[in-house]
Amino acid sequence: MAVLCRPAVAVPEYVITREDTLAIARQLHADHPHLPLVLRLIGNTGVRKRHLVQPIARTLEHPGFEVRNLLYVEQAKKRIPPVVGRALDNSGLDVGDIDLIIYVSCTGFTMPSMTAWLINSMGFRPDTRQLPIAQLGCAAGGAAINRAQDFCTAYPEANALIVACEFCSLCYQPTDDSIGMLLSNGLFGDAVAAAVVRGTGGTGVRLERNASHLIAGTEEWISYAVKATGFHFQLDKRVPGTMRPIAPALRNLAASHHWDASALDFYIVHAGGPRILDDLSAFLSVPTEMFRHSRATLTEYGNIASAVVLDAVNRLFAEGDLADNARGLIAGFGPGITAEMAVGTWRSGAVDTPSATALKPALSTA
Repeated sequence: MAVLCRPAVAVPEYVITREDTLAIARQLHADHPHLPLVLRLIGNTGVRKRHLVQPIARTLEHPGFEVRNLLYVEQAKKRIPPVVGRALDNSGLDVGDIDLIIYVSCTGFTMPSMTAWLINSMGFRPDTRQLPIAQLGCAAGGAAINRAQDFCTAYPEANALIVACEFCSLCYQPTDDSIGMLLSNGLFGDAVAAAVVRGTGGTGVRLERNASHLIAGTEEWISYAVKATGFHFQLDKRVPGTMRPIAPALRNLAASHHWDASALDFYIVHAGGPRILDDLSAFLSVPTEMFRHSRATLTEYGNIASAVVLDAVNRLFAEGDLADNARGLIAGFGPGITAEMAVGTWRSGAVDTPSATALKPALSTA
C-alpha cells in the first residue's frame, strides 16, 4: 500500500514580516478607500513572516511578465534539486527508483514541464512518467498526493515523486489595488517542497483512500485573471465560508472508510487562512490544537500554495509522537472550489533499503 514518506521543504532567504507588509501597504496605498479594511484583513491572516525569492525592493518592481517567468525558471532550477535530493534520502530511494514525477505549481509556466528538466538534469530514468499540474492552485498539493496514491495502487511496485514549486511573490501586481489582490500581497509566500510516495515499504502516512469534491457554482471565487502583466489573483469575499460545505465531504470520506472524522489522530489541511482552520475545528468537532501543523506553516511561511500540505506533513514527522496505525486526514483546498482529500494511517519502522532498479518489474505501457 502506498506510503507518503517525509517531505523536504525549503524557503528562500529573503524575509518579509507582517510589520513590513503593513508598512508597505500604508505607503503604497495611502489613498485607497478601503485601506483600513485591507490592513485589518492582513493583520488577521495569522502570518508572522514570509520568504521571498528576491529582496523586497526587487519584489515590488514589475519588469514584465516575460522577465518574471524567466526568473521563475531560473529560481526553480536553482532551488528544486537540493529539495528533491533530501526527499529521496528521506524515502530511502534514489533517482533510479522513481517511476512517476508529479510537478505542481501555479506561479510560473514552462513547456516542456519542469518534469522534463528534472529527468534530464538529475538522472531520472528516461522512461519516468510525467504529470504536471498547473491549474489546481493551492489544492494541487493534495491532488498530487492523491494521484501518487492512485499510481502506486495501479502499479504496487512503483514509486512517485511529488515536487511543489511556488514563487507566489512573482505574481505581485503593483498596479492592481483590488481588495483580493492586496490581501494576497500579505498572505502568500514562496517555497519548494518535495516528497516520495512509495508503492511498497517506507515510513510515513499509509495512504488508504482518497476523494475529490467541488462546490458547485464557485468557479470564479478563486481565480487568475491572465493579463499582459501576468497572473492577477482574484479572491471572492465568500471564500472564507467554504468550509461549511467542505466539512461534510471530509466526513463522508472518513465514513466511507468506517472512520469518524471527529475522532482521528492527526489532521493535515491546507491553511489558506486562520478562518479555514477555525471553521474546520467547529464543523468537525475537533480541538483547534489538532490543526497546529497547518497553523504553524501559515504563521511562519504564509500561504505557500500547493506546498502548504507537504510542509505541514513534514511538521507532523518532526513532532514524532504518532503510534503505529494512528489515523489521519490530509486535505488541500483551492480553485473550483475544489477539495482534494485523503485518509490514511501512520506506518513507523525502519526505512527499507533502496531497491535495485534493474530488478524492478517494468510498468505496463498498454
